[in-house]
Amino acid sequence: MTIEIFGYVRVSTQQQQTQMQLDALQAYGCTTIFEEHESGAKRGRPQLDTLLSKLRKGDQVVVWKMCRLGRSLKDLLEIVGVIEDAEAEFVSITEKLDTSSAGGRLIFNVFASINQFGRELLIERTRSGLDSARRRGRVGGRPKKLTDSDVKQMAHLMDQPDRNVRGICERFGISRSSLYRLIQNQETQSPETSATT
Repeated sequence: MTIEIFGYVRVSTQQQQTQMQLDALQAYGCTTIFEEHESGAKRGRPQLDTLLSKLRKGDQVVVWKMCRLGRSLKDLLEIVGVIEDAEAEFVSITEKLDTSSAGGRLIFNVFASINQFGRELLIERTRSGLDSARRRGRVGGRPKKLTDSDVKQMAHLMDQPDRNVRGICERFGISRSSLYRLIQNQETQSPETSATT
């Protein structure tokens, strides 16, 4: 029975280049290479599904990097599970990983866990940053355009003896420095100011 060495290449968009991955897989000795232009977060990947359906005992599935096969720990474990069920092996060139041995399987699980941890940490940091910005009265995206009426209202609130600068900034979604700049500009352009100068 002929052993096949299947290479799998994936990039997220049509614009991204696959040549570096292809060179590595060809140098490894892959006999057939499947190329995918899909996000790793998507489970429905036609090229990967075709590759997995062709696996026979002793075959290998080779990737340039583990993240090319899947982006989440769940997906990686599931896909490698399908490879193992077919009595085939998984190889990641960059991580020097080979699941044909018990040591290789252990390393795979460790690397997959670290990758998942890194992604979850990034998501957690992003959410924390957005939550912190919201608590300070700032939201993501382009700041809303302020009208002349808004600026007049700000100036009126700033004239109050019990003014709350932080509250005004939060109400209009601007920074403290922007508030002072807007008020200063408004006073400079005010007809009353012009009349007294």
